[in-house]
Amino acid sequence: MTYKHFSPRIISLLIAALTIALVNYACGVVTSPIAQPPADAGSEPAATFIAPQATQSASTAETQPAIPETRRLTLEYPPKMKAGAESDVIRLTLEVDEQGNITPTAQVEGNVITGETIQIPNLYETHTVTAEARIDMAGMDIQPAGAIYEPMTPGQPVKFFWSIRPQETGVYRGTVWLHLVFVDRISGAESRMAVSAQVVEIEAVDFFGFSVNLARTSGVVGSVVGGIVGFPFLEDIVKFLFRRRRRK
Repeated sequence: MTYKHFSPRIISLLIAALTIALVNYACGVVTSPIAQPPADAGSEPAATFIAPQATQSASTAETQPAIPETRRLTLEYPPKMKAGAESDVIRLTLEVDEQGNITPTAQVEGNVITGETIQIPNLYETHTVTAEARIDMAGMDIQPAGAIYEPMTPGQPVKFFWSIRPQETGVYRGTVWLHLVFVDRISGAESRMAVSAQVVEIEAVDFFGFSVNLARTSGVVGSVVGGIVGFPFLEDIVKFLFRRRRRK
């Protein structure tokens, strides 16, 4: 049988029926229940999606750096002292300053005192923290010499003391250093952090309290006067001038 046995109307109906069948088949594939999750299991995919976010948030919280500890660093030293006759003390204190209300006050009247607020990494749970301090000052007798180490614990102050004694008059300048040493409790790895370097200036005077410049000037004047007084025939010259004046 050829297409000549079908009328145009029948051919149009067959084409329309074939088109509708194709459209229905395509819609069935898209809206097939197999492609969609069951209604009672809708919460399972959501839980699977939320879990990685929760894990990521926990990891971020663990690696977040600790809140630094605020401390007040105070340095006290004498601006002037007698050479060879006395010793004095330099004090360096590292106090907890959570509220920022610690005001440095001198323990000895007349001493110079400086203070500053510093931030220290709060690593006490994972590291052993040690404060290291030393003074570099040429010509000054300092005890103890070299670096001093003090362990640090949360909320507790750390204090350093040095006994100083100048042997000669003059102006002594130096630097007070403070470092923090961190040692990992597990690996033992060590790291150092410079915290402060403060410059100090101390003037050493003689026994009578005169500065080195005044002592030198007085020595020169005394030498000149002594030379004049010890000059030969000075007494005779003075008597001769005195008698001559009386005659006039």
